[in-house]
Amino acid sequence: MHRRNFLHGSIAAAGLAAATQQALIAAADGPRKRVGLIGSGWYGKVDLLRLIQVAPVDVVSLCDVDSQMLNNAADIVASRQESKKRPRLYGDYRQMLAEKDLDVVIIGTPDHWHALNMIEAVKSGADVYVQKPTGVDVIESQAMVAAARKYERVVQVGTQRRSTPHLIEARDKVVREGLLGNIGYAEVCCYYAMRSTENPAPRDPPAHLDYDMWVGPAPMTEFCGMQHPRKWRAFMEYSNGIMGDMCVHMYDMVRWMLGLGWPQRISSSGGVLVQKGVRANTPDTQTATFEHEDLDVVWNHRSWGAAPDPDYPWAAFIYGDKGTLKLDVHKYEFIPHRGRGKKLSGKALFEYDKYPEDETEKDLERHVASAVRGHMLDLLANIETRGRPVADIEQAHISSASCILANLAMQLERTLEWDPQAHRVVGDDEANQLLARPYRQPWIHPDPDQV
Repeated sequence: MHRRNFLHGSIAAAGLAAATQQALIAAADGPRKRVGLIGSGWYGKVDLLRLIQVAPVDVVSLCDVDSQMLNNAADIVASRQESKKRPRLYGDYRQMLAEKDLDVVIIGTPDHWHALNMIEAVKSGADVYVQKPTGVDVIESQAMVAAARKYERVVQVGTQRRSTPHLIEARDKVVREGLLGNIGYAEVCCYYAMRSTENPAPRDPPAHLDYDMWVGPAPMTEFCGMQHPRKWRAFMEYSNGIMGDMCVHMYDMVRWMLGLGWPQRISSSGGVLVQKGVRANTPDTQTATFEHEDLDVVWNHRSWGAAPDPDYPWAAFIYGDKGTLKLDVHKYEFIPHRGRGKKLSGKALFEYDKYPEDETEKDLERHVASAVRGHMLDLLANIETRGRPVADIEQAHISSASCILANLAMQLERTLEWDPQAHRVVGDDEANQLLARPYRQPWIHPDPDQV
C-alpha cells in the first residue's frame, strides 16, 4: 500500500484533527523513520507492533539483555514489517544508541531503566516513546524532562488513557459538556489480584540473561526467577509497586480530563497487610490522597479480596453534583443524579477489520490496541511539527512523581507538601533526601542540571 494511502486510512480510523492529519501526511511523504526498541519483552513488542501498523517505518535495531527474548522479537518484527528484514541485535543499549542512526526509540524496559535509557536516547538525536512511569525516583524523572527540553526531542510516555477512543469520547461528551456540574471529588482504584504470592528459592540466572546488566543501576537482589520476565513489579527495587504501575494510569487520566496540574499535598497509608511471607515486597494495600485546589483525587488498591464495584475493578470515578462518571479501559458510563438527564455510555474500540493481526497476537491486550495506535499517531504528528504530544514527558512526570511521593508519604507516615517550582517537599529535609535513591556502581544517577 502506498504510504500516503496507508496514513490516510490510519487518520480516518483515529478521527484525528486536521492539523494532525496534515502532519501525518507530510510524514508519510518523507523518508521512512528508522526505529529502535530497547526492551523487547511484553509491552515493548506491543508498542512497536502498533507503530508498525500505523506508519511506514523501518525497525532497524533491537536491544535486550535476554538474548532468547531478543531473537524471538527479531523474528516477529521481520515477519511483520514491510521490508521483512531482521533488525540488528544488541545486548547493551549504549552500543545501539552510539550508532546515532535512529529517528525514533521505543523503550519498554523495566521501570528502573527508563531514565537512563530515555536520556541517552535523546542525546543520540532520537525522539522517544517510553513506557510509564517515567522513573523510580523523583529526581531521575525530573532529569528526563530536562533532557527532553535540552536536546529538543519529542517524548511521548505510555500513559495511553489520553489516546483511548472511548475515554476521549467521555471527556468530550460528559466532562467538557458540563454534564457533571460542579466536580468536587474523584476516586481511582485497582483491586486486581496482581501482586505475586510466590516464594521461590534463589537460583542462578539462565545463561541467556545478563542479570547484572538487567539489574543495572538498581539494588542487586538474589535472582529467584521472579525478577525476569514480567514479575519484577513484585519488588520495590525495580518499580514503584501497584501505585507506580496502575495508579499512574488512572490518576493521569483524571488529571488530563479535569485539567489538573501538580497536587499541593500528598498523603498515603498502607503496606503489606495480608499477603505476607512471600518474595514480593510491594504494598498489597494502599490509600493515597492527592490534594488539588478544591478537589481531592483518592487512590485505593488491594491485591486481595473483592472490588467494591465488580464492574470497575481498575477504574476512575468522577463525582459532580449533577452526575457521576465511571471510567475504565473497557468502557465508561455517565449516570445523571436522580435521573435528571440522559445516561451515556461507550466501549473500547476494536479494529479487527483494519488490523486482523490483533486477534491472534500473543499477549496483546486487545481492548488497548486502538489506544496505543492513537498514541503512536500523536507521537508521529508531533515529531513532524516539533510540538508536545498528548502524553508529553512533563505531564507524565507530574503523574509519575506524584505516585512516587505517595509512596514516600506512606514510608514517612506523614503528609508531604509539594513545591513544584523548587521541586522540593516543603520543610521536610528527610523527605527531600529520598527524592533520589542511590545508584549501584558504576552507574551514575542523572542530574537535571547536567543531563
